[in-house]
Amino acid sequence: MLQAAMFSTLEKVDGPRLTDAQLLTLIGRGENWALSEMYARYAKLVFSIALQTLGDAASAEEIVQQVFTEVWRHARQYRPDLGRFSTWVITITRHQCIDELRRRRVRPKTELDDWKSLDNLAADDDPPQHVQEISEQVRIRQALQHIPAQQRLVIELTFWGGMTQREIALQSRAPLGTVKTRFRLGMKRLKFLLQESV
Repeated sequence: MLQAAMFSTLEKVDGPRLTDAQLLTLIGRGENWALSEMYARYAKLVFSIALQTLGDAASAEEIVQQVFTEVWRHARQYRPDLGRFSTWVITITRHQCIDELRRRRVRPKTELDDWKSLDNLAADDDPPQHVQEISEQVRIRQALQHIPAQQRLVIELTFWGGMTQREIALQSRAPLGTVKTRFRLGMKRLKFLLQESV
């Protein structure tokens, strides 16, 4: 039923576009079309986070399904006074990804996974250069862990999620100016942290 709801043709709603909170109220009442609308708004954001965390598209697609199943089940528990829906759905996504990593009994995708395997490094013309690149990537990932979550998320979605700042703003329902500010402050902090670690 849930999957059909996600991909069904949306019912027409007269009047202005509904807010996330209004849609969640309707989802809580069992309105399938409202879940489809929420899916259309946020599936790409959820997929990007899951892909970055888990490292493969098939797992990320499963996480998207799981996240929107949770939204369907727990829509009545959402409280707009405690935060935006985008924050809630990001939190659900991260928890689902952590659960998946625990099921696999592996640690999150490492920096080495983003580069060539060590076997391939040995065959390259300039192995020291590749080792240096890997070292830089490790430093960047470690520094990102010391940046505020909202700033880090914008940076990760930009560089590893392949999203533009406008897309991030649309998916997170945040003003474009806010996204730009978070990116700028995050990059400034990242630069400072990387200079400190030299």
